[in-house]
Amino acid sequence: MTNNTAGVEFWLLGFHSLPGWQTLLFFVFLLIYILTITGNIVIISVVRLEPQLHSPMYTFLQNLSFLEICYTSTIMPKMLANLLVERKAISFAGCMAQVYCFVFLGATECFLLAVMAYDSYLAICYPLHYMVAMSDASCTRLAMVSWVTGIFTGLLPCFLISRLPFCGSNQIKHFFCDIPPLLKLSCSDISTTEVIIFILSLLVLVSCLLLTLVSYLFIILTILKIPSSSGKRKTFSTCGSHLAVVAIYYGTMISMYVRPTSSLPSELTPLLNPVIYSLRNKDFRDALKKVISRQCSLHRV
Repeated sequence: MTNNTAGVEFWLLGFHSLPGWQTLLFFVFLLIYILTITGNIVIISVVRLEPQLHSPMYTFLQNLSFLEICYTSTIMPKMLANLLVERKAISFAGCMAQVYCFVFLGATECFLLAVMAYDSYLAICYPLHYMVAMSDASCTRLAMVSWVTGIFTGLLPCFLISRLPFCGSNQIKHFFCDIPPLLKLSCSDISTTEVIIFILSLLVLVSCLLLTLVSYLFIILTILKIPSSSGKRKTFSTCGSHLAVVAIYYGTMISMYVRPTSSLPSELTPLLNPVIYSLRNKDFRDALKKVISRQCSLHRV
């Protein structure tokens, strides 16, 4: 392979060590993909159909669910196709598109989770001023800033990797194009690229995580001031789902983006999030029951 990227292809070797399991893996990951898409579509639909969920928190949750549909669709279709064919190739342009989308959507999720933590902070610590501080216009602006910032965050890593010369092996030991395996394939000095990606990752992850942790520190301090135990449990339950998602997401993502050459995290977060939000959130469960009951009544009529 030369430094000229025209006609360059990469070979995705994910699961190549399990040749006899390709068909089974296809159906397993197809089921995971269908459940992920279905779960997030259910969240988006229920929030849109049920008026009691028309609040900033659920608006952000809709954005998060839509993001995770895109996030999963960046990886899974190509991976599923490769499980059924012998020629597991991806073009240079397709590979760079996967890198960009994965970084852009991952960064956007960090920003959305931070914004959701800030929303919980306002709702619990300043309930009397919440409706003014988190108006529909403010909610829309925060969501748009999260998406736009994520879009620009993905540009620099993609540009840096696309400029690297790939003159050796073109075999990616993973099931999609991502930063760590691509850096290993370059035949040039990648130290500068690694440092820049490390700094960018640190800025995004640490800033969003700090904002989230500070928000929850104030939330916990406020909850501790509530005199009754039932009041404490009820107040904390309103943000328990979000806190669980934050813990899972950052637990799997920090090792990847802060340490570009480390092993890759699990891709099951987009599947787990709908389960966490739907099972832990009483308002959402009640709204889902109302929507199902309403649809069943319409079909009976």
